[in-house]
Amino acid sequence: MVGDLTGLDIMIVRFSDHAANERTFLAWVRTAIAIIAFGFLVEKFDLFMRMASASLATSGIGSQAVGNIAGLALIALGGGMMIFAALRFRKTALDIDVAEVRVGPRRATRYYPGNVAGAAGSRFACVSDLHGAQPSLT
Repeated sequence: MVGDLTGLDIMIVRFSDHAANERTFLAWVRTAIAIIAFGFLVEKFDLFMRMASASLATSGIGSQAVGNIAGLALIALGGGMMIFAALRFRKTALDIDVAEVRVGPRRATRYYPGNVAGAAGSRFACVSDLHGAQPSLT
């Protein structure tokens, strides 16, 4: 019978560490999905701007190449973050199960995906500001 364990408690060893590892992994996955969704939004907005400029018979609003590249870069960044998160999740899960104490990652690699996302976002803001359309005051 499954219910008769005669007083034995079944518990996953270091459960709280594994649960924290999984929560961290899921947080990275949510962030990566949000970045990918933002990349799709940039792509769709670029398509909207092309259609609007065609219907208004203007020469174009901003640079479509910047929107395409930025959208694709955000999509690739989100995919890379998912791969990085999966690798870190697997490595951390294996490290939790090992009896010996291991040294964690250096500080630079610990925050690497967040730094890349922040740098890419600020780079996109600067490039789109340089190549974007300037509003007319008339």
